[in-house]
Amino acid sequence: MSQIICIIGNKGGTGKTTLSHMLCQGFGLLGQRSACVLTDTSREPLSPDGRRYVTADARTPEALHKVAGKLRSMQGWIGVIDGGGNRSEVDRQLDGLCDLVLLPFRDSHEDLRTVLRDLETFPHAYALPSQWPTNAWQRDAADRNVAQILGEHRHRLLHPVASLSASKLLLQKHIPDGLPSNLGNACRSLARQVMEIMEVASPAVEAEAPAVRPAIQTPDTYAGSPHH
Repeated sequence: MSQIICIIGNKGGTGKTTLSHMLCQGFGLLGQRSACVLTDTSREPLSPDGRRYVTADARTPEALHKVAGKLRSMQGWIGVIDGGGNRSEVDRQLDGLCDLVLLPFRDSHEDLRTVLRDLETFPHAYALPSQWPTNAWQRDAADRNVAQILGEHRHRLLHPVASLSASKLLLQKHIPDGLPSNLGNACRSLARQVMEIMEVASPAVEAEAPAVRPAIQTPDTYAGSPHH
């Protein structure tokens, strides 16, 4: 039976949609079949053409029920649900539907305070630093803020996804041919750590260059390689 991930959280603008597509792209690069499921009513569906994953429109409760049921009947797939922002009731419904909850947050005190509440609301969720600064000074400051505010949940923090301008290419209705290699590396890195949490082995040997982690030095004070 397939597994379902939902990317949710009360704060808008944390990169849920971008991360949903990056994660599915990374799954595809690792040989894992996946579907990116749109539930955010403020967005339009994207074409699956040129992607390493399928896309599904589940912006109504009926469509979501149908898509989730279809995914559950498919062997070996992973569904990634883009939950949208500022929808507490929908987030609770998605939490009950999925196998893994990811809570993205950006480098701001408002995001940190919100994700702290969400971690308490969803006790089995993992927090994911999103669009993380690449400037050394800014990164160190962001890491210190995380350690201070989210330190008690450090075992539930994933490695950061660095700010990457190329990630917006995945949100185009039709993505271009030949995506940049740094985007592919970031997508694979994200997919690998999520598959590690879910204890899903990569189904195929990568045909492309080995992936490297984004140039983010995750401090030992707040993150590592999370497990169940």
